[in-house]
Amino acid sequence: MTADPMPVATHSQPPSLRRMIVAATIGNVLEWFDFVVYGFFAVTIAQVFFPAGDPTVSLLITFSAFGLAYFVRPLGAIVIGGFTDRAGRKAGLLLSIALMMIGTTLMAVTPGYATIGIAAPIIITLSRLLQGFSVGGEFGSAVSFLAEHGGGRRGFAASWQFATGGMITVLASLFGLTLTTLLTHEQLVDWGWRIPYVFGMLVGPAGLYIRAKVVETPEFVEAELPPTVPISDLLRRHPLTVLLGLGISIISNSSFYILAYIPTYGQKTLHLPASTGFTATLVGGAILAIGCPLFGHWSDRISRPLLMVIACWLFVLTSYPSFWLMAAWPSLAACIIAVGWLQLVKAGYSGVLPSLLSEQFPVEVRAIGVSFGFSTAVSIFGGLAPLVATWLIAQTGDPLSPSYYLIFTALLSLVALVAIQWRRRRATRLIPAPLTA
Repeated sequence: MTADPMPVATHSQPPSLRRMIVAATIGNVLEWFDFVVYGFFAVTIAQVFFPAGDPTVSLLITFSAFGLAYFVRPLGAIVIGGFTDRAGRKAGLLLSIALMMIGTTLMAVTPGYATIGIAAPIIITLSRLLQGFSVGGEFGSAVSFLAEHGGGRRGFAASWQFATGGMITVLASLFGLTLTTLLTHEQLVDWGWRIPYVFGMLVGPAGLYIRAKVVETPEFVEAELPPTVPISDLLRRHPLTVLLGLGISIISNSSFYILAYIPTYGQKTLHLPASTGFTATLVGGAILAIGCPLFGHWSDRISRPLLMVIACWLFVLTSYPSFWLMAAWPSLAACIIAVGWLQLVKAGYSGVLPSLLSEQFPVEVRAIGVSFGFSTAVSIFGGLAPLVATWLIAQTGDPLSPSYYLIFTALLSLVALVAIQWRRRRATRLIPAPLTA
């Protein structure tokens, strides 16, 4: 019985690949939509759930709750990633989206601080922790699923993991732009900010249904898997690989959350209308959604590390000028140019990242390895990025502070990429030796 599904999946690979991409991205919409919406509506959520006498303190508390979700992501990577490597990619994807649906529902229905007092921020914080746990395992499960179904088009298939991030940014920006334009401030605080979460509640069951219909990846079916994949075994067998996976994930995460912070940055630092930041992120999200598959496609023909090294240097060289442009000429045009350019650079990096990550680990520990390395990078450098940016601006008074963070994290990823290239060249030199002998 186990032999029958394999020829069917192999025979129908081209349409199957399209179906697998749709299944992974539909679930990913729900997984990431809530995170982007939270960052976009941080100023409003601060008023509803974390009121304080000082607006800056209130916003810092809100971003602290945002960042807390990222501290449980490595735990989610260990639990759900390990489960995915034992039970299958499909099972892991179903588990992660089911957990995310619970967290999204809590965000949508929890009354504000004015109604239920201290219980409101507690429930919201618990919701963030559950969502962080879920997404911690989602990334490695989805990347393994897409890369293993991709075959010779692994770069293109896996790139949709981040192309979805661009789509979500566009979707969340449309919500933000529409709501901030049509509703008064009081309406937005009272009920308007909940509309995107209600939408997420509707997407969840559809994603769950579609994922339930997918087939398992051929690589996983053929692999001889151990009964358990403990994190200690992963760290013992592949310590350097995990460290390098973490390293190359740093700038992808820091740039994602710094760019998600732009609507807040536009309002609080540049004193622009809320619609300006949402419009800029909408355009940038569209560039990311289109660019990721293109760069993923090119990475199937060009060296993946080389493409990412170029993108890393562009982050180092152009982050400061991009923020300088927004600060010197605070306007819609300046924000669109700066955010659009940074999202294009991000597409060149993040569109290639998932396939390169998947290639670092063998199939039996791929989901937990990718999840743990990536999620640890998110916990340290991604989820806290809005908090760090807000704190740096408050402490230094320098509106260009977020660019320093991008430059620093890009340099860290650059070191990891150089190490991966060195290991790859070394392995290539060593392979012919036993063959000629």
